[in-house]
Amino acid sequence: MRFPPSLLDEIRARLPVSQVVGRRVRLRRQGREFIGLSPFNAEKTPSFTVNDQKGFYHCFSSGKHGDIFRFLTDTEGVSFPEAVERLAQEAGVPLPAPDPQAVARERQRTDLLEVIEAATSFFEAALASRQGDEARDYLQHRGVSDALQRQFRLGYAPNSRHALKEHLAARGIGTDDMARAGLIVSGSDIAVPFDRFRDRLIFPITDFKERVVAFGGRALSAEAQAKYLNSPETELFHKGRVLFNLASARRSAQEAGTIIVTEGYMDVIALAGAGIRNAVAPLGTALTEDQLALLWRLADEPIVCFDGDDAGRRAAFRLVDLALPALSPGKSLRFALLPEGQDPDDIVREHGATAIKELMRGARPLSEMVFLREAEAGQLDTPERRAAFEARLRASVERIADIRVRRHYETAAFEQLRRLFAPARTRQRKRDGTSSPSKSSLGLAASSALVQRLAASSGGMPRREAILLLALVNHPALLAERAEEVAAMEFTASALNRLKSALLDIAAEDTMSPEDTRRHLERTGRADMLARAEQVWEASGRAEWWVSADAADIDAARAWDHTAALHRKHVTLHKELKAAEIALQGELSEENLARLADIQDQLANIAGTEALVEGFGQASGRSTRVF
Repeated sequence: MRFPPSLLDEIRARLPVSQVVGRRVRLRRQGREFIGLSPFNAEKTPSFTVNDQKGFYHCFSSGKHGDIFRFLTDTEGVSFPEAVERLAQEAGVPLPAPDPQAVARERQRTDLLEVIEAATSFFEAALASRQGDEARDYLQHRGVSDALQRQFRLGYAPNSRHALKEHLAARGIGTDDMARAGLIVSGSDIAVPFDRFRDRLIFPITDFKERVVAFGGRALSAEAQAKYLNSPETELFHKGRVLFNLASARRSAQEAGTIIVTEGYMDVIALAGAGIRNAVAPLGTALTEDQLALLWRLADEPIVCFDGDDAGRRAAFRLVDLALPALSPGKSLRFALLPEGQDPDDIVREHGATAIKELMRGARPLSEMVFLREAEAGQLDTPERRAAFEARLRASVERIADIRVRRHYETAAFEQLRRLFAPARTRQRKRDGTSSPSKSSLGLAASSALVQRLAASSGGMPRREAILLLALVNHPALLAERAEEVAAMEFTASALNRLKSALLDIAAEDTMSPEDTRRHLERTGRADMLARAEQVWEASGRAEWWVSADAADIDAARAWDHTAALHRKHVTLHKELKAAEIALQGELSEENLARLADIQDQLANIAGTEALVEGFGQASGRSTRVF
């Protein structure tokens, strides 16, 4: 519906901006204006102003500006027509009567909504009945509580071709309406229409007003042709313009300051169970431009949280392509890269809400994803291949339409290239020969985030990982010589990954002393991470004496190389352990069981692995040869 300017002016005249804004922001008068804390950014000093005489608000921290209609669309994610309707009702301003055709269309939509609501109730009842035993068992296995089932109105479509159709027909609903609602399959070549959803767990899909408009169904039988099946396009439902759980998530998104995008229904439900209610998911397909626009209405930088497998990474990279041309000042994406082979549901069930929240806090900006994608597209071991990488990176950046955003991406890309290749040049000056940097030596260390095991997600810090980095702080010469190896390392603690990135920045500089290294970490805000690593070392009684700055560099280098080798083996075994667990779930065989047991034994034995090296410790004034 289009609204005449005179109507909008009348609503504005009856509703002061301070009245509408004051329901969400605590305002206090300051001269002719009101001030308060920004509803768009977390802040301690008020930067948000409201001027009733001029009829607008302005947020200095975010740059957002508008009237009462814009405030609703910005803070609640509602559409402009919905904002007008709500404020008109509040102001007591009658809206113009729609034309007869529009009334007829709205009546048809209302009728279809009632049909779909009847189907929703039928599916809910079926899930609670004996017919839904298998579906309830599946939900219980996935950790979905009864409360979550009710919250998302989950249901079950019985394994029958006509159960829903007969149920709705008994309530006077015709097959034409059932077909228009996408509930049955019909056509000139189908003698008897039949239910679209059969033997499936049902996920209701709602519109902005939380009305069910469609369904997603997960097959419970392994023989089903499609694991997931959605309602077809209808008058109410357009798959590319809707996101699962969007209506509920938009309220929580305003409180959290962001919205999370996952791959599927179960990820959203698992996050809700962990207290994270600002998550949505596309409906079995890649995100569309319309869906991306919806997300940006709710948050400036939505967090993309896709599965940590090849398919998840490909989906993330496709989203990069979609987002680049549409970027604008302040509007971007962040990416929470999950451990390989895991999805948000796995993280929540295995590690709890703390782990997934830690991943969200460590989400990486879109600019790093562009860099990572192009770096992984080919080897970087020759000048020609590096030039090709730079050309790919430049081509991606040039797809950004907004000239201001593109300029900053160009600056960031140049800096990332400098970090990537600078360590090799520095080492070249110090040694006769050196290998070229590979894609695993990225200064941004993005690949490590893909394989984090979350052992330290609760705040702990693995000892071996902590002493590896602490030794580099105390022996900067070792850091310069091992920079490529350090960049390729995968750490489970996010704090250590940030400390590693800071150390890699130092590796590109000239040789520094331990004191210089510590001062650099303090200036870059990494002192707390260093202190935590030292606490871990102190707690072990400084058993690894070679970590100390007093130890000779040759002893530190020998011990560090051995410890790093154990760390790499530990990471590899954990990957193999995950693969073995998946294989055992797929086939319970003696071979798979033996493989799992062998990996578990190797992991149990790796902690005590020692090495005997002639001369180790002598340079430091110690007699020991074992580390």
